[in-house]
Formats: sequence, C-alpha cells, structure tokens
Amino acid sequence: MTSYRDDPQRAEPATVSDGEIDRLLSAVYEKYGYDFRAYSRAHVKRRLLHRLRLANLDNLGLLQQQVLQDAHFASQLLQDLSINVTEMFRDPEFYLAVRAKVIPLLKTWSYIKIWHAGCSTGEEVYSMAILLREEGLSDRVQIYATDFNPHALARAREGIFPADHMKTYARNYQSTGACASFADYYHAKYDSAIMDPALKRNILWAQHNLVTDSDFAEVQMVICRNVLIYFNRQLQNHVHGLFHRSLTNGGILCLGKKESLVLTDHRELYSEVDRQQKIYKKRYDYSQL
Repeated sequence: MTSYRDDPQRAEPATVSDGEIDRLLSAVYEKYGYDFRAYSRAHVKRRLLHRLRLANLDNLGLLQQQVLQDAHFASQLLQDLSINVTEMFRDPEFYLAVRAKVIPLLKTWSYIKIWHAGCSTGEEVYSMAILLREEGLSDRVQIYATDFNPHALARAREGIFPADHMKTYARNYQSTGACASFADYYHAKYDSAIMDPALKRNILWAQHNLVTDSDFAEVQMVICRNVLIYFNRQLQNHVHGLFHRSLTNGGILCLGKKESLVLTDHRELYSEVDRQQKIYKKRYDYSQL
C-alpha cells in the first residue's frame, strides 16, 4: 500500500468526490449502524481528508477498505466525524440569558426535566448543573445528557478534565453572573480537574442518536447547541421534529449562536425568548391535551 510517507513528492488530494463519500458513509452505516449521510458535506469532507492524511492513505477507497476491516480504525473515524468542540460555560452570554429569562420560567414547574442532546464530553452539561444548583433548582431537576458517541459519553460520565483548561472555564463562569468561585465545583489532582460528584446526582447519561433514534423523553427544556450546523437541512428538520415532540407546552428550546429556527419547518411553532442567544419557547400544542 503506497502512502504519502513512502513518496513525499506525491501531492495530497485536494478533495474527494461526492460519490466516494456516499459509498463510504453507506458502508459505515451498513457495517456499524452510524449514519453520517445527512451531515454537512463540507464537515464530512474536512474530516475525511484529515483522516486520510493521518493514515497516510492515497484515496478514499483504501480508507473505506480499512474502516470495514479494522474496528479500531473505524472507531477513530467515528471520533473524526463526531462533533466534540465544547468547553464549560461556552458563550457566557447564553448562560446570562438563561439566568435572567429561562430560570424564572423553569421555576413555574414543580419538577423539571432537561434534555441536553449532543452533549459530547459533558462540559456544557456540568455547566448547566452548576447554574441550576446556584439558582436553587437542583432538588427538582433531572438532566438527560445524550450523545451517539460512546467514547465521548464515557469521558462525560467520568467528569475529569485537563487542569490547564480550568482558567478558561473560570473566566467563562465569572462572566455568567456567577454566585461562587468556579474552584468550588472541582478539585485538582495532578494534571486533572475532577468535577464535584454532587453535580452528577441529577444527570443521567445515555446513548442516543439524533439521526436514527426516536423522541427521547417528555421534557421542559431541550439544549442542543452548535450541533445542528453540522447537519443538512433535511436532517435539521427531522431533529427539530424530535425536539418539538419531546417538549411540553411552554417548554424551552436552546440552540447555538449560529443556528436558527428561521429556515426550518418549525419556525411558527415557537415564540422567541431571546433572539440573540437563540432561545425559544414552544407555543401551546393542543394535540398534547
């Protein structure tokens, strides 16, 4: 098998064809059950080219062959295609808006269920758990944190993060109307930061695939930030259907800053809570009576 390392004068491919991508993604779905066929094509191309370079393979056909023959290599490709860009209290303005505009709405329910979809390695789930504790809601909230990637979920369950990330996370936290010191929520051990185990009491981690699985639960709030931008329009509409059916009347939907309901089939089913932070409230649905 010829590689770029064997022939350094060989130019790396500038792109891969849509037909090659279609065949590879179909093969991954048939073999492993993970469906990336409706992901943004630009995102998929970037990640496949990245894996080609790392694996020193000449073309996507060889990559497909290795994916089908080597489960460990397939797992690496899964990590490539997964969306794992996250940090604690990412976009502090969002958490400020939640404190000011969402928490008062949540407090009107006697018990609150929150679905954090596409939670990746869990940093933003722990962020929300901290905020809910500070707002006095810990005793009546259940967070369902889901992702299709079992490796990301395993890291999330552990709640152990690199210590050198804590300064950034602390700065984010202090910009959210913080009620304490961020250091109160973890303890340092060697080069790691271990989250306070009490934060996990109200979190249920579960594997769920937004592409292939059904509605998750009846909840008062759905958080899915900076995930839908990686999906094509058809898949975005499908996922918004899951969210709308899962939310109770008056439930809150939180999207990422680059995401919107404007171009979806569900735009008329919500009112705006905060336009800039992409927070919406589900309009009354008489079918839920």
